[in-house]
Formats: sequence, structure tokens, C-alpha cells
Amino acid sequence: MRIATFNVQNLRLRQDADGPRLDGARDRDDGLPESLSLDVMDRRLTADIIARIDADILCMQEVFDLATLDHFQETFFGPAVIQPYPHRTCEPGNDGHGLNVAMMARIAPDRVKSHAQKTATDLGLEDPGGILQGGPVFRRDCLEVGFGALTLFICHFKAPYPDRQRATAIRDLEAQAVRRVIETSLQNPETQLWMIVGDLNTPVGTDTREDDALKPLLNGFATDLMRRMPEGEDWTFSMPDTGMRLRPDAMLASPALAKLAGHAVPQVERRGMDTTAAQGSDYFLSEVRSPRPHASDHAAVWIDLPDAIIKSGTGADRGPQAV
Repeated sequence: MRIATFNVQNLRLRQDADGPRLDGARDRDDGLPESLSLDVMDRRLTADIIARIDADILCMQEVFDLATLDHFQETFFGPAVIQPYPHRTCEPGNDGHGLNVAMMARIAPDRVKSHAQKTATDLGLEDPGGILQGGPVFRRDCLEVGFGALTLFICHFKAPYPDRQRATAIRDLEAQAVRRVIETSLQNPETQLWMIVGDLNTPVGTDTREDDALKPLLNGFATDLMRRMPEGEDWTFSMPDTGMRLRPDAMLASPALAKLAGHAVPQVERRGMDTTAAQGSDYFLSEVRSPRPHASDHAAVWIDLPDAIIKSGTGADRGPQAV
């Protein structure tokens, strides 16, 4: 069973005089001229990367809504390209631009729950300095999706800007909140099978392997599977101004899952990143250029887990659902 996570960079469906179209893989403030042809090429490359990974469960970040996800599959995923994803979800979260976490799967989930509206008070957390002002703790969402004994928590934490110190404090609260969600949703997090996946926006690079904001999720609570990769080969993002290579994309496994998948090592798919960001990688997809077209400014990450994981339990031993 292959599980992947991929920040697809601003995937949004638009409706104009010529019909529906998808935004390209670009940020709103990147200063690049708009180009409908490049938008189409970007999204063809996004789909190409997804097809090459061929995951059974694909966790995504920066998807506008379910209609966007449906249109994306219907446009680019024909039966000759990739086995379809009949199970898709994208719940509304708290991103100011409407970009949410999402999931596509070939396996039917038996439970889907958004935690986007949870506040620090709801989760029994303190909010030092009133950073959240009583609002939701997650900048986007913590989307809980269950497949039998396996539970995934799909997240996209606060980016480390414009105020780096404030962003770190928010990410720390988000990490505490994810832990509290897991501890409340599952009866025994240490022995059950779960994984936190997504873009945690942590400034972990080749010269630093830790981020204080993630400490609530590490130190025995979860295992950072990306640390099984050789140091310096685990990067998934390149800072556009400095070229510094970072690893914001994460796979954090429960102790039981990390043990069960003892030999599983994540793989990073960078062939869709622009040629400047991924300079030194083995090769690129033929259409990739710098800065565009490209599949995303992030690499995709995937891991193969034993198929028996889902069948090893029913999820019926989960704890109370309300948090």
C-alpha cells in the first residue's frame, strides 16, 4: 500500500467565458505574468507526477475545493494514464485564500472528520499571548481520515513568514493541537496505527534537523520517517530567494506503525520541480523549465507500507470521536 503527500501549489478551479480551467502552479505574489497555456502545462505536470507515484492514498495540500479535485481528475486522469481515485474529499478549512487539505484514494475510507473549527479552548490548550484571539487553532485543518486500523491526519501548518517568531508560535500550537486530537480520537495512540502527513512548514534544512515547533509531536510520541533517509537527500522544497533546501513535507508515524513498517523509507519525487530549484537532481520531466512550467514548488513524498496494515484492525477500538 503506497501513501503519498503532495503540496500541489494553488490548485483552484475557475469558471470564465471559455469554460472551466485550473490555476497553474504559481503563487499570487510571484510577479510572473499570467499564462493560460502555462497553467495547463503546470497541471499536466502535476498529474504526471501523481501518475508516476501511483499511490493508493494521496494526501494533498493547497486544493481549493472538491469541485477542483473532481475536475482535476476528470481532465487529466484517463484510464490509460492512471487507475482512478473514486474516493475524494476536500473539507473547507481556515486558509484565507480558500486553499485546503484534501485526499484522493482508491480505498474507501470508513471515516472522515475535519477539525478545522477546533479552538485552543476546545482542545484544552493555552494560547500564550492570545495569538489565536479565540479563533481556530489550525491555519488550514487537521483532516482525520480512517482506513480500517490506519488513521491519517492530513495537515498544512502555518508558513514561516511574514513574522517568523509568531509563525513558530502558531505552528507550536498547531502541533500541540494535532497531538491532542490524536490522543482524544484514539484509545491508545502508542499501540494504534496512525500517521501525520502533509506540509508542516518547518524550516528543517541540510544544516538543521530539528524544529522546536514540532517537539510536541516528536520525543517518543511519533517517529519522523523522513529521518530514515540519508541526511541531505530528504529535502522537498527550495527557497526561491536563497536556494536553501528545506524539508517542510512530513510523515510522522505512530510508534506501532513505525515498528510495523520498520524497513520502509520515504521516497522524494522532485522531477516536477522547476529546473533551478531541483538543480543537481537526476533528471526532470521533459516539459519542466524554470520558473515554469512545473508541477509544484514542492516535491511529492511517498512511502510503501505493508498491505496488512489496513486489515490488521477495524477501527472499532478507537476512542471517543468528539474533541
